[in-house]
Order: sequence, then C-alpha cells, then structure tokens
Amino acid sequence: MILKEGIVKRIHINQHNIKHNNKNPDDRKPVMTVKHSRGNAKGDFVQINGPSFVIYSPDKPLSCGAKVWIETEGEVIISD
Repeated sequence: MILKEGIVKRIHINQHNIKHNNKNPDDRKPVMTVKHSRGNAKGDFVQINGPSFVIYSPDKPLSCGAKVWIETEGEVIISD
C-alpha cells in the first residue's frame, strides 16, 4: 500500500504482536502500524520517502497507547 505525501502518518511498532509471533511462529501478525487520516495500515515492511521524526511522548501517547512513534508527511510504502 502506498500512502501519498502531504498527510500526517504515524508509524509505530506493536510489541504485543512481536510477543505473539515469538510464541506462535505459525500464526504471525503484522508488527508495524501506519496510522493516517483514512485509518490504519499494517505490515512488516515500511519505507518512508521524505523527512520524518521519531517522537517520544510518555505524557500524551497515541490512542493505541504508543509512546514512541515515527511521524512523517512524506510518502510511505507499507507491505507484508
């Protein structure tokens, strides 16, 4: 999936899915989520084409609970 340049995208790692994958190698779940204005995209590979920032915000986490994420308005490609 290609998410075009110009909209804010927040990329984070789902630690629960990493733990699940370690315990269940035959039932893998995607570990990266890209949140954007039209929803969420999930996968195991993310390419960021443009400037990006790594943000740590323990006092104001994302709605999913993430306290560290990458934010960009650049084009993002996410796939399995």
